[in-house]
Amino acid sequence: MPGRVKYGKITIVVFLTALIWIWADLALDEVLPDKHATIVVDESANPRLWVSFNQASSADIQITLSGPHTVIAKENRRLRVGDIRKFIFDVVQEKMDKPDNYGLRLLPFLQKDTQLRQLGLKVKSCVPEVLDVNVVELVKKSLTVQCIDEDEIPVPAESIEPRKVDAFVPADQTLTAKVQLTSSEIEQARVSAIDKTPYVELPGGSIRQCSTAVKIKMPPAEHVLTDYTITTATLGYCFSENTQGKYEVELLNPPADMATVRIKATPTAKEVYEQQPFQMMLYILDDDRRTTDEQRRAVVFNFPEEYVRKNAIRQNQEPVTARFKLIPLTSGTPSLEE
Repeated sequence: MPGRVKYGKITIVVFLTALIWIWADLALDEVLPDKHATIVVDESANPRLWVSFNQASSADIQITLSGPHTVIAKENRRLRVGDIRKFIFDVVQEKMDKPDNYGLRLLPFLQKDTQLRQLGLKVKSCVPEVLDVNVVELVKKSLTVQCIDEDEIPVPAESIEPRKVDAFVPADQTLTAKVQLTSSEIEQARVSAIDKTPYVELPGGSIRQCSTAVKIKMPPAEHVLTDYTITTATLGYCFSENTQGKYEVELLNPPADMATVRIKATPTAKEVYEQQPFQMMLYILDDDRRTTDEQRRAVVFNFPEEYVRKNAIRQNQEPVTARFKLIPLTSGTPSLEE
């Protein structure tokens, strides 16, 4: 009788072969070096603490991973498409929830990550080895609410109720609670008040939502400010009694840079502003006499006070920085005691 195919033995052989390959895959770890990762502060761990890495809410690091070939290959594909691995830092869990400055040893922290361990990945090394952690206690303060648009430029509101809200902020910081409005929200608020929740931006960019919502009403459409670009702006200089007539200003900016200003204004306010002798002013301080080297200072937009009080005009650009030198008009530079 012909020999029978012994399927049972074949199955055992296949099974054992598969086990050998799986064991070999697991036993031979591969290394995935120098991959970017980020550590993010869990701000919900204790809302009354401001936890940061040198005033930043996250920190970029580099890690070297190891693990089985299939897991490493999958991780490498994921990282290639820009999906950076993120680690959450819980200040309470790490027992750093008292106001102070700490040094977080990164490798032990990363090696505890549950998700990596479940995937079979290990962190072999990291850069930096230690991360500075700053923990600051926050105090409750009553903050004025300010509206800003999508470009973070202040937008005057007709009314904000309540005008102030409570928020936890650093004791030594003077901050404002902000409400950012989209263009459609601004138009909607011209018709009827809208509800928005303010937020506080801590130094370094960390955002904290306030617990109180406010009602915002914007002014009617007839008071809407229009964008204008003035290309014939003139810069004036304001001297003190100690510098008047003794120095001249050598402006180092290209003329075109100082001649163009962008504003938001009503047509009347824009016309009055253009007719002024100077659209911007550079204040010369007595201490400026200490050097003849290049100095820098933000200019002041010389808006007509009447229209500023009416919220009818405001700047629509970043502050303009003047680069200048102070040149003595007489031989020798007068001293500060003169």
